[in-house]
Amino acid sequence: MARQLAPEQVEAKRAREQAVVGEMIALYCRGNHGTARGELCPECAELTAYAERRTARCPFMATKTFCSQCTAHCYAPEMREKIRQVMRYAGPRLMFSHPVMTVHHGVDTLASKLRG
Repeated sequence: MARQLAPEQVEAKRAREQAVVGEMIALYCRGNHGTARGELCPECAELTAYAERRTARCPFMATKTFCSQCTAHCYAPEMREKIRQVMRYAGPRLMFSHPVMTVHHGVDTLASKLRG
């Protein structure tokens, strides 16, 4: 069983995860819906709010790596498919627009795997 993070580490991880997902959705929205930087279309704004609510309530934040690897999928099927499309599009592009964020995300993932 994976070692759990301290409560303050869990909240920092939760905030980073929300920031990464928010940036990925913003990249997707700009690239696919033509919105300006700092703006989201209504569909992407709804997806962002949904993802933030799911992340805020995640009981497995202390031990999980990615939502896709979690044993309990808390996203509704429609939203899960939308976030999957966002990840496919924005994942490779995030490295160029937010390299530091990408490195932190990779470090979090590696650290979680090493703890497990």
